[in-house]
Amino acid sequence: MLCQRAAALGLNVTVAECSVGECPVGTQVLPVWPVALKAPAKPGVLDPANADYVLSTLALAVDACQLGQAAAMVTAPLHKGVIIEGGHPGFTGHTEWLRDACGVDDVVMMLATDAALHAASPSWQGSDLRVALVTTHLPLRNVADAITFDRVTRISRLLTADLQRQFGIAKPRIAVCGLNPHAGEDGHLGREELDIIIPALDALRAEGMDILGPLPADTLFTPRHLAGVDAVLAMYHDQGLAVLKYAGFGQAANITLGLPLVRTSVDHGTALDLAGKGLADPGSLKVAIALARRLAAQRLSVSE
Repeated sequence: MLCQRAAALGLNVTVAECSVGECPVGTQVLPVWPVALKAPAKPGVLDPANADYVLSTLALAVDACQLGQAAAMVTAPLHKGVIIEGGHPGFTGHTEWLRDACGVDDVVMMLATDAALHAASPSWQGSDLRVALVTTHLPLRNVADAITFDRVTRISRLLTADLQRQFGIAKPRIAVCGLNPHAGEDGHLGREELDIIIPALDALRAEGMDILGPLPADTLFTPRHLAGVDAVLAMYHDQGLAVLKYAGFGQAANITLGLPLVRTSVDHGTALDLAGKGLADPGSLKVAIALARRLAAQRLSVSE
C-alpha cells in the first residue's frame, strides 16, 4: 500500500521490508514491518473488509513495544465507524482498544500543544495547553452518568502519576472543569459538582494532590486561571479538546497515559477528502513522533 501511495504521489521512496524487530541502518529508506491488506485499498474510500488489517497493525505495534523491539508507538487517525462495520461492534477508538490490549484498568486521553510538550511547566502563552479527559468517546447524553466519584479520582491519580513519570513534573498542578454551565452554580444548574466532583477533588487534595476546581469551563481556559497550571482535566471530549485544537490544531499530539508503553497520536481525524492527494498537513504527526521519542527517553531515564 505504501509503495502504491508513493507512486501515485510521485514520491521517490524506497521501502525496505523488514522482519519484526529489525530495522536497516541508514536514512534513505522507509523500513516497514509489513502487514497485508485484507482487500485492495483506495485513498479516501472506507472498506470494512480492512478493519481487521487496521487492528492487526495495532496489535503488531503493541507486541513490539512490550517485547522491547520498539521504544514507542505512534498512530495515525482511524475511522471508528468502519472498524465497527467490519465486525467489531464494541470498538470506540484507539485509546480504549489499547487499554484492553495492554490489560490495564484505566487509561487517560491527553492532548497537548507542541509548546506545552517542550516545557516541564509551561507559562501559559495563549497556545500552551495540556488537556486530559475524564470521559472520552461517549455520546453526550451518556456523559453525566459516566462522571462518578471513583472515575474522577482514578483518572486524576493516573494523570498526576504520568505527568510525574513521563513529563518530569515533580508536583503537577491540575485545574478541573465542572460538568455543568457555571460549574453547576451551587446546584441550580446541575448537582454533579456538589454530589460527585467536589467530594472527589476534596479527597484528592487530602491525599496531597495540587488540584483546583471544579471551575466553570468557559472561564477556566483563560490566562488568569491557567497560570501555573500543568494540565487541565475536562469532563468530556469536546469540552476540553475544542479549546486545545483552536489553540494549536496541527501542532499538537495525543498521548495515552496509564499504559505500560509509550503511545502518541495526531490531534486530528481521518480527513478522507484529503487522502491520496498530497494535501494533508503532516505537522501533528511530526509532533507526535518527536514526543514519542522524548517520552521513551524519559521512561528509560526513570527506569535506570
